Amino acid sequence: MSPSNPEISAIEERDAIENETRRGAFLRRINSGQIGSLRVLIGIVVIWTIFQIANDRFLTSINLENLMLQITAVAVISIGVVLVLLLGEIDLSVGAVSGLAAGVMAVLYTKHGWNPNLAMLAGLATGAAIGCFNGIMITQFRVPSFVVTLAGLLGWQGVLLWVLGDEGTVNLVPASTITDLTSTFFSDTVGWILGLATIAAFTLVALQKRRSRSKAGLPPGPIVGTIIRLVATSIAVLGAVYIMNDDRGVPLAVVIMLVLMAFFTFITERMRFGRHIFAVGGNEEAARRAGIRVDGVRIAVFTLASTLAAAGGILAASRLIAVNQSSGSGDLLLLAIAGPVIAGTSLFGGRGFVFSALLGAIVIGSISNGMDLLALESSVKYMITGAVLLAAVTLDSATQKRRATT
Repeated sequence: MSPSNPEISAIEERDAIENETRRGAFLRRINSGQIGSLRVLIGIVVIWTIFQIANDRFLTSINLENLMLQITAVAVISIGVVLVLLLGEIDLSVGAVSGLAAGVMAVLYTKHGWNPNLAMLAGLATGAAIGCFNGIMITQFRVPSFVVTLAGLLGWQGVLLWVLGDEGTVNLVPASTITDLTSTFFSDTVGWILGLATIAAFTLVALQKRRSRSKAGLPPGPIVGTIIRLVATSIAVLGAVYIMNDDRGVPLAVVIMLVLMAFFTFITERMRFGRHIFAVGGNEEAARRAGIRVDGVRIAVFTLASTLAAAGGILAASRLIAVNQSSGSGDLLLLAIAGPVIAGTSLFGGRGFVFSALLGAIVIGSISNGMDLLALESSVKYMITGAVLLAAVTLDSATQKRRATT
């Protein structure tokens, strides 16, 4: 036996231990719900495959672009819902707030002759004021967020009816920057530039994250994983641009949605305020003892959530070119909350990510869009959407239980 054999055996044994450790860590991440985005992406592929088999129009460029336009308002509202859920709270008023903000904007623009940009700012300010009110009621008067926002669900719908007056419907005419939000499509060249810029930004962020972990003395993780994520993201972005360019081009509304998601992802993952949100949602008492202003974080989050709800309401009004008594009602609240939960944001606080708003909106929107193409009845749509939501919450509860026992 050569003298090098013991060394070779030791190296092989070490490699085997490292591989087993990686596999164990991966399984633990699955059990704790940390691979939620991968699970959702697989779910989207399955949903799209099923509907494409059932109706060959589902994966056409025109239908996929319509799908993206349909989900923009819900996805923007869901960003605020994610922030609230990270706190372990709930906001049942986001749908009503979105309708009221759109109503304020429409009335100021059409009946009072306001500049459309100022009217939109007034709508956003309305949402911010409501969110601040919610936060103060929750923190200063210790009213549960469920009760405060449930009251808002009813009350703000009443205010919308009062704002709209006897007519009940306000049409956004003449066309302006308000309607341009969802009717503007970029040229093919601009679309490709936006796609390449997105890939470049994602690459820089990934490399910066690895560099920061190395500086802090933390393992940056296998480079292969980073490369796989970059390649997958590049394929997805370029594929999306190609599909949208094949129809009308990249919509301005989709760009707005993605910019907002990137901005709030940066806030939650790279800024102190974001760390405070996770800390409060994970353990409020520990956060308070660490010197975090828990009440201030709550007020700020509810203010942001209602402001984003107002932004979503403005996008919805822009697409419909009108605001009416049903704006912000119907299944909007269900979709705004169900999406992030389905995509992996926990109802128990402290776990989730902003882009779950987009992934969840795509899941819910795809199901709704596919069932519309199949001409299924509304009753079936509601039952299927409810079943998907229940399954997601059940999975979240099971994951939470496993996390508590490990």
